[in-house]
Amino acid sequence: MTATAPALPSPLRIGLARGGVELRQFTRDKTAVIFTFSFPAMLLVLFGVIFGGQYDRPGISAAQVFSASMIAYGIVSTAFITMGVGIATDREDGTLQRLRGTPATATSYFVGKVLLVAALSLGEAAVLLAAGVLVFDLPLPRDAGHWFTFAWLFALSVLACALLGIAASALVRHARSAGAILNAPVVALQFISGIFIHPITQLPSWMVTLSSVFPVKWMGQGFRSVFLPDSMRSLEAAGAWEPGRTALILGAWCVIGLLLCLGSFRWTNRRDR
Repeated sequence: MTATAPALPSPLRIGLARGGVELRQFTRDKTAVIFTFSFPAMLLVLFGVIFGGQYDRPGISAAQVFSASMIAYGIVSTAFITMGVGIATDREDGTLQRLRGTPATATSYFVGKVLLVAALSLGEAAVLLAAGVLVFDLPLPRDAGHWFTFAWLFALSVLACALLGIAASALVRHARSAGAILNAPVVALQFISGIFIHPITQLPSWMVTLSSVFPVKWMGQGFRSVFLPDSMRSLEAAGAWEPGRTALILGAWCVIGLLLCLGSFRWTNRRDR
C-alpha cells in the first residue's frame, strides 16, 4: 500500500493558530498594550471632564453620552488602524512573503488578524465601559435585549472596520507612514459622525448627510441606543435609534470591505523603480 500524505490543516484552523501567535506578539510589546488601551480611555476622561455638564434631559450628562459614543472610536482606532498598520508592517518586513511559502493562505492570515483586533476591541470596550461606569456613573443595561444589540453591533462594527483596514493597507507604501495615513480619515470621521460632537444636529446638514454614508456615525448611534435612555433618541439626526438601518449599513460596509480586500490585497510591497 502507498502511504498517503497527511491532509493539510484547514484555512480556519491555521487562522485560529495564527490568531494565537498575533495575540502573543502583541502582548509582548508592553508599550503597544498600554497605548492601545489607555489612549481612548484618556480621551473619554478628558471629554467627560471638559464637557461634563447636563443635557436638557434629566439625569443624563455629556460625560455619559461620550462614554457610550467612544466605544465606536475605540473599535475604529483598534480594528481599522491596528489592522492597517499591522499588515503594512508585515508586508514591509517580509513576514507576508515568508507566510506565502507556508500552508497559510490569505484567508487564514486574515482570520488571525481579525481575531487579534476583535480581542483588542473587546478589551478596549471593557476599559471604556469601566471608565464610564466608575468615573461618570454610566448606567449599564439590565435587560437581555440591549446586550443582544450590543453583541451584533459590536460584531458588525469590528468586522467592517477590520476589512476596511485590510483594504486601506494597500494605500500604504511605507510602514513608517501608515499611522499618519490611516489616522487622518479616522479623526475626521469622529468629528462629523457625532462621536466627538453631540448632538450631531449641531453640525451643518451636509456634514450629517456625508457622515451617514460611513459606518462610524451608525456605530456611535447604535452604542448610544444601548447605554442611553430612549429620551435621548430625539437628539439623533433622524430623531430615532434606527437599529434596522444601522444593521443594514454596517452589513453593507462588511460586504464593501470584503470586495475591496479581494481586489487590493498583495503579499509583497511593490515600489516604483
